[in-house]
Amino acid sequence: MSSSKALPVSTPLLQKHFLLSRLHSLAGIVPLGAFLIEHLYSNAVALQGAFAYDKQVATLQGIPFVWLLEIFLILLPLLYHAGYGIYVSLLSSPNTRTYGYGSNWRFLLQRVSGIVTLLFVVYHVWSFRLKSAFFGTEVDFHAVSAHLLNPWIFAFYVLGVLSVTFHFTNGLWSGLITWGITTGPRAQQISGRILLVLFALLSVVGLGSMLAFV
Repeated sequence: MSSSKALPVSTPLLQKHFLLSRLHSLAGIVPLGAFLIEHLYSNAVALQGAFAYDKQVATLQGIPFVWLLEIFLILLPLLYHAGYGIYVSLLSSPNTRTYGYGSNWRFLLQRVSGIVTLLFVVYHVWSFRLKSAFFGTEVDFHAVSAHLLNPWIFAFYVLGVLSVTFHFTNGLWSGLITWGITTGPRAQQISGRILLVLFALLSVVGLGSMLAFV
């Protein structure tokens, strides 16, 4: 049973949607997914102490033309992935109340986690990248620690980390179907279990790193 209700479209529109959906999936898996793993690793360095974390931040900031990498490998894919995701969400409607199937709940939770993720990423980028670029705000272990000492911000970050890791792993599950890798119910069930474990591992890394700061 389909997880959304869509209006009939012509063949050219279907072909265009096919290409755009593939690009949407690719943007979420390759550049953004790779950046998520790197970012979780860099934050996990905080478990080794303030000196190790500050050294990791300095290493990343010292990459030549890092701003070009951020624009073309992070910002532009993020804008496209978020924009097309919102567009698809506005055209689709989940039917979880009528059909309580797992795929329908995945559809709904993917959209909800996408919205939370977008809000979280915008706030996080402003707090630790744009403020640093515009106002020279220092980004180090103690700055992050002071930021997370606010209980409301800490709670928002917990929600944000869980939303990001779920959105990535659940999107990877649907991406494997989109790219024809898991074509049958059995393969999709196995990949779902594996990615559920990945979601738990990434969440533990993200939340554990936060605790290292506080």
